[in-house]
Amino acid sequence: MPELPEVEALAGFLGESLVGRTVERVLPVAVSVLKTYDPPVTALEGREFTAVGRRGKFLDLAAGDLHMMVHLARAGWLQWKENLPAVPPRPGKGPLALRLRLAEPEGAGFDLTEAGTQKRLAVYVVRDPADVPGVARLGPDPLADGFTLGAFADLLGGERRQIKGVLRDQSVIAGIGNAYSDEILHAARMSPFKLAASLDEDETARLYAAVGTTLREAVERSRGLAAGKLKAEKKSGLRVHGRKGEPCPVCGDTIREVSFSDSALQYCPTCQTGGKPLADRRLSRLIK
Repeated sequence: MPELPEVEALAGFLGESLVGRTVERVLPVAVSVLKTYDPPVTALEGREFTAVGRRGKFLDLAAGDLHMMVHLARAGWLQWKENLPAVPPRPGKGPLALRLRLAEPEGAGFDLTEAGTQKRLAVYVVRDPADVPGVARLGPDPLADGFTLGAFADLLGGERRQIKGVLRDQSVIAGIGNAYSDEILHAARMSPFKLAASLDEDETARLYAAVGTTLREAVERSRGLAAGKLKAEKKSGLRVHGRKGEPCPVCGDTIREVSFSDSALQYCPTCQTGGKPLADRRLSRLIK
């Protein structure tokens, strides 16, 4: 799933590629991709893109007073192309969900694609980004100037949930998903099962520093890359997520995994849990 660093890089790439250029056609291919109908997606046609930004994991493509909000979900991606086919795509069983073609230069634009059968990629056309429910409920952005240690501590206060789940909750902090929450917790030397409200001042400060450092380093690695190279960059930069069975780059211990019904987390026992492997998620405790 694209998370804050990849969406930030995509926004930068699209800002350079779209701003000042006019939409010729917007062609939805998958019925599931459009989440709004007023204004219609065709209202973008003939308009010039004026800005591109990021809100959490959402891309915000502004065309005057309209915003095309894109959430890539777990398996979605944006593929930039200098030469899109002139013939409109036909709805089918392939990964193509939506095509946007620019007027100038002819043929340039992007495809939104989504692999797999769970169609969660979402496109909204709205006058105000806050009209998108997922945007309206977003918590603070961890890269914003106002995201201070004090503000972070306030967010965690009273949270009786495990810290892994709190970091992933978009209504608490915007933009962090499964991969970067693993990376942050590894950098902070903290168990993903630790209760957020149980953190003392030193642990809170350590976790806060890990959030900022991990995300900013990932953004810097991705900055300036074309859309097609961002997935590979994300994978190569991860130290524990997706690396079950590999040696921890810090201590050399074997990276372990806890599986869930639709996802999995990875961690280093030596760095994060005092050398003890975590139990199955249903137990939510350390193996004694």
